[in-house]
Amino acid sequence: MAVVDVGRDPVVFDPFSEEFYRDPQGCYPRLRAEAPVYYNATYDFYALSRHADVAAGLKDFATYSSAYGVDLGMVRRGEKVPAKMIISIDPPEHRAMRSLVNKVFTPRAIEALRTMVTDTVTRFLSAVRGDSFDVVQDFSVYFPVDVITQMLGVPEKYRQQVRLWIDESLHREPGQIDMSEAGMQAMAETWLMYYDLIKQRRADPRDDMISALIAAEVEREDGTVDRLKDSEIAGFATLLGGAGAETVTKLVGSAVVTFARHPEQWQQLLDDRGKIGVAIEELLRYDAPVQYNVRRSNHPVTLHGVTIPAGAPVFLLGASANRDPDAWTAPDVFDINRDRTEAQNLGFGYGIHSCLGAALARLESSIALDMLLDFMPRYGVEWDGCRRVSMQNVSGWANVPVRIL
Repeated sequence: MAVVDVGRDPVVFDPFSEEFYRDPQGCYPRLRAEAPVYYNATYDFYALSRHADVAAGLKDFATYSSAYGVDLGMVRRGEKVPAKMIISIDPPEHRAMRSLVNKVFTPRAIEALRTMVTDTVTRFLSAVRGDSFDVVQDFSVYFPVDVITQMLGVPEKYRQQVRLWIDESLHREPGQIDMSEAGMQAMAETWLMYYDLIKQRRADPRDDMISALIAAEVEREDGTVDRLKDSEIAGFATLLGGAGAETVTKLVGSAVVTFARHPEQWQQLLDDRGKIGVAIEELLRYDAPVQYNVRRSNHPVTLHGVTIPAGAPVFLLGASANRDPDAWTAPDVFDINRDRTEAQNLGFGYGIHSCLGAALARLESSIALDMLLDFMPRYGVEWDGCRRVSMQNVSGWANVPVRIL
């Protein structure tokens, strides 16, 4: 591990440790203060933790490439990802693909989904019985994946299976870097399901996203215009299904935990539902579902006296940046009324790879939070039953049992 001699134990950032999964924020203050460019000799990667550096890194695709993958296992192999997803390509190829999918996520298009999202959230919350339930396992695991797979055109019988496949592919035991065999099998099953669906939609188009992607034209790097390949559409679907399932699930669970610790701010939402939007932004800053993004350095770069060599995996720690005292006033204080103009909130990323579905995630989260305010205006968390996930990139709660008071 990196050694920083300040008269105490060296600062350690191990994103594959049980300690990190249990408390990801625990190591960030020392990283920012003592090792803003951190080197982990065990896993051979670098990490940037200060807001200024992370925000700049997320925007600087010429220095920090996405083309080698999105996690350490992929990036350190040093090979460009053969199965192209929008998160694993750089400009200029990225621009055409991003502009294509952006059309699906315009503010008008997202607002048109409000009724469908509301109906979906209502359906799953209505299935909750009794005064005690698990907010995550009985509610928030279900509706986000149902929403995004409905948009894609996935038949109902496969929608929750998509979630299980995603969970398997992202799960990591402490010390595990690469995807497990079960995770790879889950990814293969996901792709096969989408391949079959794409073939069906080519023969029989419907009013869904996969049919729209089949019909869309895209301009390639050489200026030619053609249609997306089946593999590219499957890549889009796999990415959107995964991101759409995980982020909102974790955000809702974190919301219930955080507001239980700050009941006076829950009361503010009860008194004024107009604050739900800013509450979601503060939740994204304070306890974002995505802890980091991994990039590969295209050339040597020197920061804070440390040179990151070309070809190195680099962790851009957005969750640390969002608690940086140089960017935010009292960053470790949860405050839905804070001045959000102080710094860029990196909860949904930044730059060309910022979250495609951010507007959809905000819509889903706001509807879910509004319904939970009605469903459990007074509640208590059963803290002994709370469990965190151990996943690649993603942080949050696997279990949040509550009792309605």
